[in-house]
Amino acid sequence: MKIILKENMKHVGKQGEVVTVKDGYANNYLFPKRLAVLATTGNIKMMEENNRQGAMKREKMKADALATSESMNEMVITIATKAGANGKIFGSITPLQVAQALKVKGYDIDRRKIEINDIKVLGSYEAIVNLHREVSVTIKVEVISE
Repeated sequence: MKIILKENMKHVGKQGEVVTVKDGYANNYLFPKRLAVLATTGNIKMMEENNRQGAMKREKMKADALATSESMNEMVITIATKAGANGKIFGSITPLQVAQALKVKGYDIDRRKIEINDIKVLGSYEAIVNLHREVSVTIKVEVISE
């Protein structure tokens, strides 16, 4: 029986592929769990259209990420925090604080997309902002005392 997979399945195929499986496997497992649909001409056309629209959407997201990375290139973020006499910070600088500083500058970036090392001393550091799977930008983070 020819089916179209809705999800990636180990040993069967990838999402959107038309594969041939045994009738019992399709009827008793794949169809009830909504992991696949029957490969009719209408379903195949719908799958091709969904793939085409998905590719266009992914390209637009990548173009937006490239434009944002161009505007963020060479950006310097300044974060003021409490520190001791020797320059050691009380606590540490987190990706959340970097995301809040970026939001003040007009960039709404999720904190989970920001990678920084432990910052526990005043100084200058670098943070990597992952805007897209293929697009990332490095920004400088200046940590100063309040």
